[in-house]
Amino acid sequence: MCTSNLANFIDQLLPFISILLSIFLTHYFFKYHPMKRLSLLAVLILPTLLLAQQPNQFLLFDTEFTYTKENADNSTPSKSHYYVKGDMLNAQRPTDWTSPVDYRNGTVHIRLEVMEKPEGGFPTQWTLCYIPNKGQGNGYGCTNTGLYTKEGVYELDVSMTSFWENESIIWSEGIKQMDLVIKDDSGGQGHAHKRADHEHFFPTKVRITMVQVAAGATYDATIVPDRPVDFQNR
Repeated sequence: MCTSNLANFIDQLLPFISILLSIFLTHYFFKYHPMKRLSLLAVLILPTLLLAQQPNQFLLFDTEFTYTKENADNSTPSKSHYYVKGDMLNAQRPTDWTSPVDYRNGTVHIRLEVMEKPEGGFPTQWTLCYIPNKGQGNGYGCTNTGLYTKEGVYELDVSMTSFWENESIIWSEGIKQMDLVIKDDSGGQGHAHKRADHEHFFPTKVRITMVQVAAGATYDATIVPDRPVDFQNR
């Protein structure tokens, strides 16, 4: 077993070890030190409760928007970009994505709802780029929605250690922004605004939601509301 896998395994065992230790010590002191029961019980139970309350997932952002060719041409600093930052991001997102909950080695659940798309069935995708507070190497990393050709809801789970340049992000320092980029099926530099037949990509209306799921946990769809979350007024 490699060092990182061993560390993840140990992290997953810690809550259970804490509970077992609490049970053992509580039994011991209740039996031999009855006068200290209440104070000891509080000391033992508090860490266990805190561990149990650690979230297994959180909503990174949930945004709905219409995107036109004019929007793509005029987005700055880069074209075909839609920027999710400031109060569009969940202010309660962790600063450290590695501890006490390990989101860095978890998964991201991507939900794409395409409400409006030009006819023609031209394959389209959104690249979803994590912009960190502190990076290294390339300085950012990107996953994507996968290709779609028509209106509908598309969902997928992506390992946080599998997408492009994920190691260029210092995850212990957190994320400050997400850049969403509309592209054709060529990927890479296939920004939709460059297409001569751009009318097959614009205008479009989408709702994009990203949920970060901790290592070893399973995505729970109840975290996503019927309507997009307004983090500013939440």
